[in-house]
Amino acid sequence: MKKKIGKMRGVLLLTFALFLTACGTGGADAQSASYGNSQAAVVERQSGSGENESTAGGSQDPVSATLDNIPAYSGTPYVVIDDNEPDFTEDELTDQSYESYSDLDELGRCGVAASNIGTDLMPTGKRGKIGQVKPSGWQTIKFDNVDGKYLYNRCHLIGYQLTAENANEKNLITGTRYMNVDGMLLFENMVADYIKETDNHVMYRVTPVFEGENLVASGVLMEAESVEDHGEGVKFNVYVYNVQPGITIDYSTGKAVLSDTDASAGTGKTSGNTEKKMYVLNENTKKFHTPECSGVKDIKEGNKKHLQVQEKN
Repeated sequence: MKKKIGKMRGVLLLTFALFLTACGTGGADAQSASYGNSQAAVVERQSGSGENESTAGGSQDPVSATLDNIPAYSGTPYVVIDDNEPDFTEDELTDQSYESYSDLDELGRCGVAASNIGTDLMPTGKRGKIGQVKPSGWQTIKFDNVDGKYLYNRCHLIGYQLTAENANEKNLITGTRYMNVDGMLLFENMVADYIKETDNHVMYRVTPVFEGENLVASGVLMEAESVEDHGEGVKFNVYVYNVQPGITIDYSTGKAVLSDTDASAGTGKTSGNTEKKMYVLNENTKKFHTPECSGVKDIKEGNKKHLQVQEKN
């Protein structure tokens, strides 16, 4: 049964990145489904030690994934990259099962996760608890406009149903409910169904893309190719956006606010004890300021928007 993703045609457009200024925030970047301009981010497929990581199926040469050549989010959870062609070497396309997870970097962030998936790697029991793992940028935040209320999931880079990796900190990132369910799950299910139906292998790689020193990934690059039939059954190369419609995310910390709200309209909630904090958004420069920041006085009234954030103590 063929399950190859059809090639996406046309250009996807969207604003892609809020800036958070140095006023009490360390000058970090934020990202929104409503504001901003595209900013470059480069992630190399290598281990946390900086050495190219070797696997049983061959070496992973450093390959850059940049936001410069990824269309901005425009309402679709993912976009097809490079005409849907994954970038695997011949050595990686083997009929021997293996899996490999990069070491966490100095900021505690995950790197590339790769596996040549066969039925022998797939789970035989129920998934265990993963709540003890706190991926980089993890926040427990609730919004009424998010399915299930919780903004973030602990997202497996390689889904549990594929390699039975449960609470592996090298395989879990902070991802929105939207990215996890509306984006990644579609491709994970496709691969799992194909392997179960054919008993073939699928080479599979997921690369989280972080911008600068942000703790939350801007998205993930997902590549897959069925081995024994040379990609006839499964082949895709897609970028899945780590966004949540209606929510503005500060990717440097994981904090988030409702998009297009003022100080009296926010309904975002965090678990446990919280405190309310105010920010001022310059809608012209797309920068957040704390109210006491000296730059606030220079913002024209027509460009000034007040936002209320509930932060966990």
